[in-house]
Amino acid sequence: MAKSRTKTAEALEAADFGESLFLSAGFDQLPLLTAGVDEAGRGPLAGPVCAAAVILDPEKPIEGLNDSKKLSAKKREALAPLIRERALAWGVGWASVEEIDSVNILEATFLAMERALAALSKKPELILIDGNRAPKHLTVPFETIVKGDAKVPAISAASILAKTERDHLMAQIGREHPEYGFGQHAGYGTRAHIEAIEKYGVLPCHRRSFEPVKSIIAKSAKTK
Repeated sequence: MAKSRTKTAEALEAADFGESLFLSAGFDQLPLLTAGVDEAGRGPLAGPVCAAAVILDPEKPIEGLNDSKKLSAKKREALAPLIRERALAWGVGWASVEEIDSVNILEATFLAMERALAALSKKPELILIDGNRAPKHLTVPFETIVKGDAKVPAISAASILAKTERDHLMAQIGREHPEYGFGQHAGYGTRAHIEAIEKYGVLPCHRRSFEPVKSIIAKSAKTK
């Protein structure tokens, strides 16, 4: 049975980003221990998916929070340590390439989210998740917020942590395999990345269940 939408979720989705996480228009004050959750890396052809959970401290506001995709890499890198320093709690979780290929990217994303929440030093009273779907095994009340990373500061903070953590990992893989250019595209399916896979082959970090990686593997097997 689908989870019914609450006034809290509807109000958050309608709110402007500038409104307070704790006093958004149209509903009562949210719990202090409200965690925002978001992921990075659902779409790439390579690398794990990363999720982060953040409980912000209203006494230590962080200016400049926004959807990580709307921020420059320089701005994300400047905000990430501030989030870790000022948040009441934060956690990062991962799901591996093997898990992605085994259970599919959506379920792997949920695994990463659950692991990020488990890594929090404080148990949240409410969880706000970017998007319209949530992990099945949450034991805390939650809401899904469409485009929450651009509307809810705690989700924005989570999106920034997830994005920067994953970018750092992909840059490291890029240093180990410079011919693939991971430092530039972070594993996404750019033309240069696909051409590199065709030329140099599939690495262990590539998602074999994703196209065109799957077809490249099949084509290579036929020519052997």
